[in-house]
Amino acid sequence: MSFLLTSFLPGWLTLERNPLNSLLQGLVCACGISVLTSLMRVYLLLEESWSDKTDKDTTAQRSHHHRHKAGLGAKLQFVLVTATLAVVGSRVASLVVLEFCLRTVSAWVTARPESSKCLQQLLVQSQFSLGCALSCSLYFLHEGAPQRWLCLLLAAMLSWSLASQATRLLHHVTVLYKLHSSQRYCGICIGLLTSGRLLLPLLCRVLIVTFSVAVFSAISIINQQFLSATEALRFWTPLTICYTLLVVYMQEEQHSQPSSQVILNTVVVRLGGLLVLMLTVGHWADVLHILMCFLGEASCLIPNWDLVGAASSQVSAKQCAGPRAISVHRDHKTRAEYQCVH
Repeated sequence: MSFLLTSFLPGWLTLERNPLNSLLQGLVCACGISVLTSLMRVYLLLEESWSDKTDKDTTAQRSHHHRHKAGLGAKLQFVLVTATLAVVGSRVASLVVLEFCLRTVSAWVTARPESSKCLQQLLVQSQFSLGCALSCSLYFLHEGAPQRWLCLLLAAMLSWSLASQATRLLHHVTVLYKLHSSQRYCGICIGLLTSGRLLLPLLCRVLIVTFSVAVFSAISIINQQFLSATEALRFWTPLTICYTLLVVYMQEEQHSQPSSQVILNTVVVRLGGLLVLMLTVGHWADVLHILMCFLGEASCLIPNWDLVGAASSQVSAKQCAGPRAISVHRDHKTRAEYQCVH
């Protein structure tokens, strides 16, 4: 059946894998992104309950979370992300993973004293890159497996179960956390109340492990395309130069523009750079897959733009809450000293 579907298409328009394997792999990747976004929303709701915000702001933010979940938008987004990651090849997914990891390490090193400020922003930006990381890792780990579709089917079932559990947790926290945490009779809410602050560091550790495996897989996948060291050098040299220039440019832009605008510019610049690189040293299939990556990034960021806004507002608030000037005044009558914070 797959032969009949692809026999009339040019080679650069066909999938590099069996359509069933591609669909299952895209499903696993989309479930991974769903788990990440659900847990990030849970953490935002917990952080909202810890903060000293007014009732008006809290009500507005809670209604915003309800409005995000309403309708078929989440299901359509899930289908779109699944289809996009099913089409994007392992080579382009590997390039996206390497670029994201290099940019993340650079941002972490340059903002080391303020690393906690940009941590949530990096998590928001990592959604589609996480899908690409899972895609190239699955391709590398299952390469040559005699029953590859069965392995991917088991992985899809497990990831679907995890995504469903994360969605249920988000719904439970959104509706019942405030009541249960105050009355302390729900095990889930009590656990989040006592150890909810560990959720963000836990997500970071899981992503570090995931991207570490993906980097190894990405390098192996890319090197398989070359028959000699000369061809590999001809590809890696412009790739390294392109990535270095992208990282330097985006680090400069990060300090001169609002955070939400920086995220949009980052997506356009880095995928645009990869597109130019693939037009130079890649294949037409790579160019098509890079264009699909634009769609994938948009389908991850636009429906979750409230996460981008929340991360941007937190970074701005923390940057404004820096060290303040302290002046000392002395009362000449009582000879008491007072400290005034400006």
